[in-house]
Amino acid sequence: MALDALPHEAGSAAFQPEPVMRPRQQVEAQLRAAILSGTFARGQRLPSEAKLAEQFKVSRATIREALRALVEAGLISTVPGAGGGSFVMYFDHHKLGDLVTERLSNTLELGSISYDEVAAFRNMLEVPSARLAATNRTQRHIDQLHGLVDQEKETTIDDPRIPTFNAAFHRIVADASGNRLLATFVAALHRVTRPLTFIDTSEEVGRDAVRHHIKIVSAIESQEPESAEKCMRDHLDYLRAHAAAPEGVAVR
Repeated sequence: MALDALPHEAGSAAFQPEPVMRPRQQVEAQLRAAILSGTFARGQRLPSEAKLAEQFKVSRATIREALRALVEAGLISTVPGAGGGSFVMYFDHHKLGDLVTERLSNTLELGSISYDEVAAFRNMLEVPSARLAATNRTQRHIDQLHGLVDQEKETTIDDPRIPTFNAAFHRIVADASGNRLLATFVAALHRVTRPLTFIDTSEEVGRDAVRHHIKIVSAIESQEPESAEKCMRDHLDYLRAHAAAPEGVAVR
């Protein structure tokens, strides 16, 4: 049921002006709190700009600014037209992944980041993900990892699928960690920065990388957290030592 149709107590009484805050801030803060608390259900339409302006005792321009901030935060979407309005977005870890990817991509487009920074961030995320995966993995994760490694064994150095296989391998390890937030950031990192493209993937390096993957899978399958952590760290350190991009080269 749209909020416009709710009783007076659930609609107009839900918001009160807060003089200590700037008008746009009070609108955004109270709407954000209502969305996150579940006062507005997923897919529910917010009151019209006119009704919100009346409730908050501010201009419609102020309401539009607050709604625009909520759109940018991924909490609501706007639909133009007579039957449109502002609607609460469905939000889960998949949606979070999309938002992280978009924000990270925009950050890289506006500025620059060195390969060394990407490599360091990978260590922060992927070393603990391997350790957790050794404890929380399921047979489905093990089957997926073995399937990927089997495909990697059959590739040659010029196989265009290598970056895809590599990204999928690390995504599955992160997914096996059981921490969806961690898995979200690992997946976003690989989608946006494509770290393998900055590695000098000679034939020898390619073979060694596959061997590393095999060791990581073995440790995860055997549920040996310390070994999985060490294998992942050694793997990432090895790749870092074979970076094709010198320090200071921007990742775009």
